[in-house]
Amino acid sequence: MPVFALLIISKAGSLIYHKTFPTSNPSGSQPATGTLGLPGTTTLTTNDYLVLAGTFHGVHAITKNVTPKFAANAASSTDDPSASTMNGTGGKASKFRYPVPDAPVTGIESMESSFFRLTVFQSLTGTKFLLFTDPSMPNTEGLIKGIYERFADHVCKNPFWHIDNPVRIEGWDRALSQFLFRR
Repeated sequence: MPVFALLIISKAGSLIYHKTFPTSNPSGSQPATGTLGLPGTTTLTTNDYLVLAGTFHGVHAITKNVTPKFAANAASSTDDPSASTMNGTGGKASKFRYPVPDAPVTGIESMESSFFRLTVFQSLTGTKFLLFTDPSMPNTEGLIKGIYERFADHVCKNPFWHIDNPVRIEGWDRALSQFLFRR
């Protein structure tokens, strides 16, 4: 199973859900998993997860503010070289992008290392979903959106759950496990 962990952070930056998924080695036995389910690392406590969520929330807010808001130039999307601007180097046409103040900013969407890939999805309500997977796993964006669909169906529609409260719903845990292990 190339999915290591899932963290859900509320709009206010508090950790409302975290789950670590077991990894297996080639022999089929379960190794001792640790940080975010990665084998061979130390185990995180609940406080460590809370600090991780708060830190990521702050870093995500900073990256949203420093991310340039760019949109492709309309002239650069055409194949007509006469519609592009000149870059001053011998009359060659160049394609450029320019800032657009009302373009949406996203902050961190993905980070990758040799050990894991972090895929981030922020819903319209500001809830952030952090999915830690194997770096070779394809289509993590589709996977995290599928997780969000199940979250909306099993958590957001639950009349006993209030936004920004911790998620302790058995139906959500079952739906998440079925989705991740039966894909």
